Amino acid sequence: MVDTVAGSDMPALFGARGYPPTLEWIARRAEAFVIPLAALIVGMALFSLFIALVGKSPILLYETMWRGGFGSWFSVQNSLSRAAPLLLAALCVALPARLGLVVIGGEGAIVLGGVGAAAIGVALSGAPSSIVILAMGVAGMAAGGIWIGAVGALRHYRAVNETISSLLLAYIAIALMNQLVEGPLRDPASLNKPSTQPLADIYRIGNIPGMDVHWGLVVGILACIISWVLIEKTRWGFAARIAGGNVRAAQVQGLAVGPLIVGFTALAGGFAGLAGMLEVAAVQGSANASLAAGYGYTGILVAFLARHNPLAIIPVAILLGGIDASGGLIQRRMDLPDATVLVLQGMIFIIILLSETFYGRFKAFNPDLWKRPDLVRGTA
Repeated sequence: MVDTVAGSDMPALFGARGYPPTLEWIARRAEAFVIPLAALIVGMALFSLFIALVGKSPILLYETMWRGGFGSWFSVQNSLSRAAPLLLAALCVALPARLGLVVIGGEGAIVLGGVGAAAIGVALSGAPSSIVILAMGVAGMAAGGIWIGAVGALRHYRAVNETISSLLLAYIAIALMNQLVEGPLRDPASLNKPSTQPLADIYRIGNIPGMDVHWGLVVGILACIISWVLIEKTRWGFAARIAGGNVRAAQVQGLAVGPLIVGFTALAGGFAGLAGMLEVAAVQGSANASLAAGYGYTGILVAFLARHNPLAIIPVAILLGGIDASGGLIQRRMDLPDATVLVLQGMIFIIILLSETFYGRFKAFNPDLWKRPDLVRGTA
């Protein structure tokens, strides 16, 4: 008795390696989900040991963290509000990463975007609200785009390491913001906390109907979707992926690597600057030291945890926004410092970096390494 599978029918049933094409499709994409998830779990497990060593209950900690971030409608809205700037800050890391660049200075673009937006909002006081809000958005994006675009220009034309330059420029941007807010742009009425003149109510960005969350969340989600389309569906995104894989190969193919690097870094900085504008127009009402709230640095973790995928940034930003939102409740209920969540984020980030060594090592995620089974078997 002989059981056979006709050779002409095999391509319709199985992939090139003898497995269903759907299974191969899932396997190739599962790695980018499974490894970051495992890194997140390991990071939280290590943090549990740290909490146990200081005499607190890890179970109570995570229960409190859940309640503070997602346990009620109020908590969810608070988490979504904190996720809005993280979406745009993460794009400041994710877009250059497609070109093989590690840009970590988004905090500088955020604060300068906020200052630029505040300055334009005050200067155009009296103009129609739609024009002023649009001008503030353009000013915020321009300030952030120029700042991070300079990082790309330094990297391509002067071979300056983008990680170091972007980080140093972030400190310069914060110092420049302090100088402007405490100097020429300062509102004389701001005594204890120097800030720019407050925006009129008509120039403030309101909340989404039915929610206590400002429209910046929608802007951030749209920015992630647009970024995904840019990277995955356009020739510029295709060229960026080629340049990120091998710059010399891209140059041999005639791609303009320099404009690609400067353009993508400028766009990334523009998104971070837009986050600063939204903080001014929707949250703070003026530019002040609160702009340097650390969103740019948390955005680094969001981008790496999402594997620099703009669509994956959306749920990861909401998760990290919830963790940030729970810091106050953890402080009150467990008598732990508010910075406890920063320790958790730091541990997760270290494990995420360590997990990079595991990509491409598991045969389960690489159908090209699967052994083809015997599809034609004979038994006497």
